[in-house]
Amino acid sequence: MARSAAPIPILFADEHVLVADKPPGLLSVATPGAHGLSLPEALERQGLRALPVHRLDREVSGAVLFALDEETRELLEAAFRARAIEKTYWALAQGHVRPPRGELKFPILEEGAWARVSARGKPSVTAYRTLRALPSTTELEIDLVTGRYNQIRLHFAHAGFPLVGERKYARGKDSPVRMRSRRVALHAWKLAFVHPRTGARIAVEAALPPDLSDLVARAERDASHRGERDESRRAGAQARMPATKRAPKPRPTRAPWPPPKTSTRNSSRSTTRRSR
Repeated sequence: MARSAAPIPILFADEHVLVADKPPGLLSVATPGAHGLSLPEALERQGLRALPVHRLDREVSGAVLFALDEETRELLEAAFRARAIEKTYWALAQGHVRPPRGELKFPILEEGAWARVSARGKPSVTAYRTLRALPSTTELEIDLVTGRYNQIRLHFAHAGFPLVGERKYARGKDSPVRMRSRRVALHAWKLAFVHPRTGARIAVEAALPPDLSDLVARAERDASHRGERDESRRAGAQARMPATKRAPKPRPTRAPWPPPKTSTRNSSRSTTRRSR
């Protein structure tokens, strides 16, 4: 969980717009039934009254856009509906993602705190490309074309490549590289938009937090030492195997000695009868 006492980094701010770097474990907005501090509450402690216009999952870190007044909020919400906000994510997926570049287009049906792929769901598009392939994981750059609930996490889990640390739509213990905190390996990396008041193009980037940098370093070490560990396991398994016993050689059979006597009496009689 994120520490509420730590100040929230600000990636961009003027009199109308603010972009904050959300740590994992912090709610994007206050949610009924969810406990813990929200990002707007943490910013308010820093003297910033920020109005949310979108959100990230609690387990996800990175850039979050806020308005500082109601008029700007309406303009930014309209830009999100028009898909005019560019959102690029970093992720570490389990396995080798194939193809290395493409789009996932599974329709998503939102069901409260959960979502699932369903023919009755809304059209959903996630574009991705491979940044780096490791023996057991794939580092990805993801462009969120639509913004359904849990879209990236659900799409990659449904495609057979769940994100490292995924516990909601996959089994976290199956991950080849383990997260050391209860979060998912997904980070809102880049955010670009046209300023709703000035018309200027704003582009911000949130660096990977320390826990994800540590995850990547461990994934790299896993790549360099996996062969050595596998060889060590094979050698240990062979050492523990009991030695196989050779089957005894069969003894040669000897013919009985002296050989049994054969009678010629019957044979001579039959010969005599046949000659008559």
